[in-house]
Amino acid sequence: MIEKLYDLKKTQIDRKLVEKGQLMQQIDAIETELTITQTKINTTGVQPHGAISDFAILQMHKNSMKQHMLKLEAKKKQLNKKHEIVVQELIELQKQSEQFNYILQEERKEKIKLALAAEEEASSEYMQSKYIRG
Repeated sequence: MIEKLYDLKKTQIDRKLVEKGQLMQQIDAIETELTITQTKINTTGVQPHGAISDFAILQMHKNSMKQHMLKLEAKKKQLNKKHEIVVQELIELQKQSEQFNYILQEERKEKIKLALAAEEEASSEYMQSKYIRG
């Protein structure tokens, strides 16, 4: 029973590690998109002698990119919170897994002790029967 619980915890840990990896990939993708958007904001321009409307359109474009960056930042914060939760869950699962592993190791040690004791008793009985016969 303990072995099944231990295997279950190992499976849960593996799933959480996959989830953590996916969250990290999403966070990295957002950071990359933020960098690209910031670069676009910094490098976007119009002709020096263009119409005044060009400057207004440029400003609207920059404002929309800044709004996009704010949305990405909010999503990144949300993903970071999820990441923290997953990390805490991973820590708990690993603690539980270690506890079950310790119990399994103790059960194995106990089984080995019982087997050795039974073997010692059998050899002792064999020697006694040999001594009685002899």
